[in-house]
Amino acid sequence: MSPAGAQVLEARGRKSGKLQTVPVNPIEVGGQRYLVAPRGETQWVRNVRAAGEGTLRVGGRSERIAGREIPDADKPPVLRAYLDKYYRQVGAQFGVPKDVTLDQLADIAGNHPVFRIDRPDAGSRHK
Repeated sequence: MSPAGAQVLEARGRKSGKLQTVPVNPIEVGGQRYLVAPRGETQWVRNVRAAGEGTLRVGGRSERIAGREIPDADKPPVLRAYLDKYYRQVGAQFGVPKDVTLDQLADIAGNHPVFRIDRPDAGSRHK
């Protein structure tokens, strides 16, 4: 396992078609895993949104995933769990105190895309 649960996300570039890589910190909430974009509308967000899939790597292991973006209304509990676990690494990108409320997270949810990590199959492809 990598430090603090970090993994590498590989996603095909929506314009270049080349594999792009970025470190990510998946989070599990209620038995479901998610990818959170602490820096907002980044290239990896746009690439996963366009492709609907990617690969998570840690050490010698890799896992193909489908990324389904969740609506803003569903984000606050995921953002709360993410900040609880990774605040020291990403708190500045969120611009909120560590003890931020769910209501306050709802106010900023639109600034931070969140993708539910699913198994890739024909039914989970999402644009």
